[in-house]
Amino acid sequence: MKVLCWWLMVLVLAGRGNGQLVENFYAATCPMAEAVVKQAVDAKVSQTFTTIPATLRLFFHDCFVEGCDASVMIQSPNGDAEKDSSDNLSLAGDGFDTVIKAKEAVESFCPGVVSCADVLALAARDVVVAAGGPMFNVQLGRRDGLVSKASRVAGNLPEPTFNRIQLNTMFARNNLSELDMIALSGAHTLGFSHCNRFADRLYSSSVVDPSLDPTYAQQLMAACPQNVDPDIAIDMDPETPHTFDNVYYQNLVAGKGLFTSDQVLFTDTSSQPIVNDFANSAGDFNAAFITAMRKLGTTGVKVGNQGEIRRDCTAFN
Repeated sequence: MKVLCWWLMVLVLAGRGNGQLVENFYAATCPMAEAVVKQAVDAKVSQTFTTIPATLRLFFHDCFVEGCDASVMIQSPNGDAEKDSSDNLSLAGDGFDTVIKAKEAVESFCPGVVSCADVLALAARDVVVAAGGPMFNVQLGRRDGLVSKASRVAGNLPEPTFNRIQLNTMFARNNLSELDMIALSGAHTLGFSHCNRFADRLYSSSVVDPSLDPTYAQQLMAACPQNVDPDIAIDMDPETPHTFDNVYYQNLVAGKGLFTSDQVLFTDTSSQPIVNDFANSAGDFNAAFITAMRKLGTTGVKVGNQGEIRRDCTAFN
């Protein structure tokens, strides 16, 4: 047993030394970490479904700004942390609460060992599974970042008005391919959006966006009349909003993509074949999503002596 533990520690340190993430990173130092995070995530999901899309979106927003380093978790008394940016104000509190609770649970077993960044990465996987999505292994070994500024968010997150080229350009900056981008867009099979994020497709001219299915457009206009309460929310997937599946892509084929940046994946002939494939094959989508999530999770990570292991996810040590 001592020999086994020694070799596990060697593997862990090797993972740190070469700047790479590895599966089972905490096998020697906190072997129950993944189980504890999952238990905390499942408890939160049982309280509110919003936990699922909120946590998944939180992971994406974190990785695309400073890298996957939990910088989005920091709270600032001056309101100038990453989460305070106008692009992040719509992040639901349930996502933050999930990570905080999971980190607290892990700390009770292994204080000062597991980073908030790794807790967030694990929680993002666990909410996908909780919604019926595919299980996959998460590479670990991230450290928590030391920078969290609202001023660094602008221009690093995709907008709902983006076209395919704009989407590809932004994702490519994070070493993600067009296939990865389209697969990660499938996360919009969960969650909701506020009316002001897509109202331009309904009211910005005398003609409703022609790429919208007419019946779907009428449903959106009924739910989101002009000058509507901005707190009204609409499901991103009008068919199966509580299930992680490939129906999102079937919706795009049917003209039921909520954002311009969703529907363009089908209307642009360059990306249309991938959308058709994912719409017809849940297996192809799941496989591509797993690959894309694992790649996303390596974006701008801090390892080894970089960053820190926060005791409290909302504050630097």
